[in-house]
Amino acid sequence: MNTYSPYQQRVVDRLRLFLGDEAERAYEGCGRSLLRLIQVARDSPLRGHRQLAAGLDLAQEALAEPMRSARVFDTPTAVKDFLRVHFAGQGHESFVVLFLDAQHRLLVVKDLFRGTLTQTSVYPREVLREALAQGAGAVILAHNHPSGVAEPSRADEMLTATLKQALALIDVRVLDHVVVAGSQTVSLAERGLV
Repeated sequence: MNTYSPYQQRVVDRLRLFLGDEAERAYEGCGRSLLRLIQVARDSPLRGHRQLAAGLDLAQEALAEPMRSARVFDTPTAVKDFLRVHFAGQGHESFVVLFLDAQHRLLVVKDLFRGTLTQTSVYPREVLREALAQGAGAVILAHNHPSGVAEPSRADEMLTATLKQALALIDVRVLDHVVVAGSQTVSLAERGLV
């Protein structure tokens, strides 16, 4: 029997709802990291893991709900919470765009580009195409750093400027670019870089 902190015991108890008797072994196999376990669950064909991933998807939808009915900047914490859950456990970089209507309410979230452990290629043309298809009035850009360091790179800043300029041509505002690394988030707008 493993010795767990109260937090770890709560995690294992909740995992038993999805994984049954395999919960403890799965948690230990991932080094007692819930983020690693989520990554495994998202990529696994096993029924219990698929159920765990579905539970995570439902949590994401619950976090997105306030953004669908209110202006996203009325709920900036909700945006960051949503993005932390969205990127949880991803072992690769991906680039996501939150497409918003003219009142800055969430229309849809799209994973547009998937990369490697350390980088992803983003094509402004595809972002513009999707913004037009969604009828967006504004966007929030986001990507993750699986390295665990949320600090935006110079390339991240240049990409933001490029997308801001390109989207302005079709009257779509870039409200923010959020970098997520585990539980950390950095808003380029809060740093005056958008």
